[in-house]
Amino acid sequence: MKFHWFLPTNGGDGRQVVSGGHGVSHGAGGRPASVPYLGQIARSAEQLGFEAALTPTGAWCEDAWLTTAMLAPLSERLKFLVAFRPGMTSPTLAAQMAATFQNLSGGRLLLNVVTGGESHEQRAYGDFLDKDERYERCDEFLEIVRRLWTGDEVTFAGRHLRVEQARLQQLPDPVPEIYFGGSSPAAGLVSAKHADVYLTWGEPPAAVAKKIAWIRELAEKQGREVRFGIRMHTINRDTSEEAWAEADRLLEGIDDAEIRRVQEGLKRSESVGQQNMLALNNGSRDGLEIHPNVWAGVGLVRGGAGTALVGSHEEVADRVEEYAALGIEEFVLSAYPHLEGAYHFGEGVLPILAKRGLWTNPAPVAASASVPFGGQRAAS
Repeated sequence: MKFHWFLPTNGGDGRQVVSGGHGVSHGAGGRPASVPYLGQIARSAEQLGFEAALTPTGAWCEDAWLTTAMLAPLSERLKFLVAFRPGMTSPTLAAQMAATFQNLSGGRLLLNVVTGGESHEQRAYGDFLDKDERYERCDEFLEIVRRLWTGDEVTFAGRHLRVEQARLQQLPDPVPEIYFGGSSPAAGLVSAKHADVYLTWGEPPAAVAKKIAWIRELAEKQGREVRFGIRMHTINRDTSEEAWAEADRLLEGIDDAEIRRVQEGLKRSESVGQQNMLALNNGSRDGLEIHPNVWAGVGLVRGGAGTALVGSHEEVADRVEEYAALGIEEFVLSAYPHLEGAYHFGEGVLPILAKRGLWTNPAPVAASASVPFGGQRAAS
């Protein structure tokens, strides 16, 4: 399994739930999204054994390309799962940008393709296509980009995009993997055709199993295989009581008026996945444990991923193993605050998964780690 962390570039991080995305303005945060702070998170995630860090996209956060380009020199191994929206730039330029990032960072780019947020936000960027048309364009976009990455000269005329004699002089090495999510029929078709990893938000295991079966069947019709990942938050502590006390503290910090305001905004979302998230919490503080150790409280005031794994380190490891048994191989995680949360999970859960033989730390072990404190290496 691979584990990824999250970079809170939405203008704030702190000890309360910071909302954002899908047209919902972010809440007040105690830690600004500065390069020094985000650098702390990136370096900590790297040292703890996380594979990559997801950086979101949208009008509500800093630009993902520029942010990660500034953070890359502050780390050595950590990859960056850069979220971007096709249609905001030409496919040739996007392919070139990705190739440049990949080559100059030493192969540390992963791409999270976000077909589009809400239509009103897309229109603010000058994009007036409806949701289904955005998926049609995304299909064309990814076909062009993938061909350019192979070194082809591409002439393409589709319904939405057109290029003539496009070619990259510098090819990405290796080709960036594409992460893709979406719960609508249109999203499923594009995922099956182009995704290396299909991402779902954290629904209960039974719902996730259905989604995996759906995408797997669509991919087989395309003659492809797709890996699967899940996006969730984490609240893990030494004991279950401590973890649930922290969940209760987060819930107490959420104002009822804010819940009503955010929920009304999210109900207008065009996203099927977002509507699934809303159905899990029902806009209520009650009944938020929707599966053992799976809590839907985050989604009361946050668009997008709205569930968290809550419990002791052992319990959260058990839930990770349960999702893995369904076919989930990659976990994109976060917490509040993100810096401390990386340590809670990295030092609490990952060692348990390693002991169970389910995870191997991708970070090279320092040579000095094998030397006892105050001791000397044996002569070779």
